[in-house]
Amino acid sequence: MTANKKLLTLLDLVIAQGGSDLHISPEETLMIRVSGSLLPVAKYGPFSNEDTEAMLSSIVPPDRWESFKEKQTVDISFAYKGDRFRVNGYQVQGMITMALRLIPNKIRTFDDLNLPPILSVFTQREQGFFLVVGPVGQGKSTTLAAMIDHINESRAEHILTIEDPVEYIFKPKKSLIHQREIHIDAPNFHSALQSSFREDVDVIMVGEMRDYETISSAVTAAETGHLVFSTLHTNNAAQTIDRIIDMFPSQQQDQVRVQLAGSLAGIFSQRLIPRISGGLIPAYELLINNNAIANLIREARTHEISAVIQTSSQEGMIDMDRALAELVRRGEVTVEHAYEHAMDTKTFERYL
Repeated sequence: MTANKKLLTLLDLVIAQGGSDLHISPEETLMIRVSGSLLPVAKYGPFSNEDTEAMLSSIVPPDRWESFKEKQTVDISFAYKGDRFRVNGYQVQGMITMALRLIPNKIRTFDDLNLPPILSVFTQREQGFFLVVGPVGQGKSTTLAAMIDHINESRAEHILTIEDPVEYIFKPKKSLIHQREIHIDAPNFHSALQSSFREDVDVIMVGEMRDYETISSAVTAAETGHLVFSTLHTNNAAQTIDRIIDMFPSQQQDQVRVQLAGSLAGIFSQRLIPRISGGLIPAYELLINNNAIANLIREARTHEISAVIQTSSQEGMIDMDRALAELVRRGEVTVEHAYEHAMDTKTFERYL
């Protein structure tokens, strides 16, 4: 397949501008997201629906194009000049629209990303379930990639990633790495996870938890000697646990609480905050599953989890409001931007 020349010109523009996302909408101004802000680009477009259809169809395989015409949405990855773009094509009022996210070729380290060194502890576990959570566009996939590559550099393991689509491409170092893409290598996350039990896998990274079958298989994998990483679109640790349990039928929820209490390693929630010096910097919450947390999960007392995190910094837990206040004190972010992301404004004010 030969990619559309107009599309390639726009991809060059994203790379040159240091952008993270590109939005192409028929009859509308082209938009690029740079350092978290959407910026109009008047030099190109607006494009017609025929233009956007030509762009999208030039990079979508024929069988997936047929699926797109039926379902009006498609997710693929597209390699270009050593980088990759995650591409979502979708229909808006009958017209074809595209959202593209740049996935850099280089996998950055914890230091590069300003992430806490304690994350490396979770990469050295033999088994358990670790989640990176947060709203869309907050760097969850990038953090997971850093964790997987840390294992790749330090341990000889068989690592399996299950993604839709594959984003970061890992180059084997000490580990053997296989990356399976949904719709190409497996029909869905659940079946790929079930298959992994027969593939002598040590570490599993699931791109996203979308249904209770996938979560159930992931928890089972963590219970049976695997180290499992994944993401969820939730705001904090307590909400994440509630979301997982709520995905299951009511008659299964007590059993899931017991399983989760035993298999959970930790939950890392992050937000990307505009940095005073330019770019973005993460603020984060870290839950570590100790005896107190496990008891709260088993007893359905998740509303008490935030309080345990706030009082357990000596064990390595990190409270989001404390992390935001620390960024303000260090002159990294403004008070106004920190307030926007505070979990509890009164708690945040006490930390300042």
